[in-house]
Formats: sequence, C-alpha cells, structure tokens
Amino acid sequence: MQRLGRLWLLWRRPPAAGVAAKNLGLREVASGVSPPGSTSPRALNIFDRDMKRKQKNWAARQPEPMKFDYLKEAVGSQIADRVYDITRNFSLALDVGCGRGYIAQHLNKETVGKFFQVDIAENALKNTLEMEIPTVSVLADEEFLPFKENTFDLVVSSLSLHWVNDLPRALEQIHYVLKPDGVFIGAMFGGDTLYELRCSLQLAETEREGGFSPHVSPFTAVNDLGHLLGRAGFNTLTVDTDEIQVNYPGMFELMEDLQVYF
Repeated sequence: MQRLGRLWLLWRRPPAAGVAAKNLGLREVASGVSPPGSTSPRALNIFDRDMKRKQKNWAARQPEPMKFDYLKEAVGSQIADRVYDITRNFSLALDVGCGRGYIAQHLNKETVGKFFQVDIAENALKNTLEMEIPTVSVLADEEFLPFKENTFDLVVSSLSLHWVNDLPRALEQIHYVLKPDGVFIGAMFGGDTLYELRCSLQLAETEREGGFSPHVSPFTAVNDLGHLLGRAGFNTLTVDTDEIQVNYPGMFELMEDLQVYF
C-alpha cells in the first residue's frame, strides 16, 4: 500500500480597489518570462526541467494514457467541484500545468467563459480530453507564466507545482496574473507522499551500504504553505489535506506507474 498524500489549497488574492484589469497578452522576457530550459537564478534547481518536459511528452505518447491517469482524473474532478462551490462566474481562467486537461473536462461554460491551459509538454496539449469550454493551449513552463498582470479571474493547478524548482516564485507569478478579486485553487503532493516507498528504500540501502541517499523527489510540507502563500501576497487562505492510498502488488508495479505519472 502506498500513501499518495495530496494538499488541497484554496487561496484568494487580497482585494485591491481601483486596480483595473489589463488586456490579455504576453509579457516580454525582460519582465520575468524565460524561454524553455531557463532556470530561476535564486532557486536551488533540484529538478531538470528539460528532462521533465521530455518525460511528460513521452508519457503523453503512451498508447493507454487512461491506464495511468486515474489519480489525475480524481483530483481534477475535485478541484472542479471546488470551483462550483464558489458562487460566481469566471470569464477567464488559467490552468497551470494542465496536462491533458484533467480540470477543464469537468467544468462547464456557464461557470467559466474561456480557459487557458499551460503546460511544458506539447504532446499533452495535443492530446487534451474532450471539454465544452472554449480553450486556448499555451506551451510554456509553469515557472515562467507568459501573461500580463491582472489577467485572470481564476487560476487552477492540479498535481504540477511539486515539480517546480522555485515554488515561491511560481506562487508570486500566479498572484501576479490574477485579478485583484481573483481566486486560486490548487492541489499538490504533500510531504508524506510515497512515505512507504521512501522508508523501504532507506532501510534496504542502509542495510546493504551503511547509509542512504534520496531516491524520491522532495515534497512541500503543509506547515510551510501558509508562509509561502503569505509571502506571495495571498490572503483569506484555506488549506485542506487529504490522503489517497493505492494498493500495489509489488514495487515494480509501483515503479511502472511512477515513470509515467510522476
């Protein structure tokens, strides 16, 4: 049994009266958007973003993507439910790290007028799921959002932000592109994700080698999120935690899922 913990995050941007929303458009590189392959100068770059792009493109080309998409489907559906819980309409929305469109497929055009989907993998954008909302696909890195300030009424993100190298910067950019009364709803894997796998690998390596090195990507602790969100400018914060347990017959079946899923 593997513990796939996730963090539910509902974040609102603070109100700011008298700030007019700008027209949708692209920012120049000088204003903070870097081309593919770039890294944040202030971050410890744990993840190879070019390698992650190749892995996501490879996963999107698999003949049976639905075989591995069960968790993304479930979380995308629950994020959509959170959007419906908010009694307002969103004329312009953005999905950061959309994959094949796991959130948009559950939304309707009465709630969201137009949906922008951003991902680093072109194959994922080419193979999006069927949806009724008018969508625009944008090939871009989640760490460098190419949109102007005060553009979107709603930003969502599902199981993508745990792969960015500079999470504070990513949150700041999401805050930047949101309108003053905009809403951000996201889900990401939390600190206890794959706990059993990490323990098993550490015990085995300690027994054989006398020590261990990390074999599982680090995840953000829930206690750190409030501070990071506050630094990014968000307030009226709601942070929920949930846990999903998936049973695997052995480690190799788990690894098969992880090489496609993560």
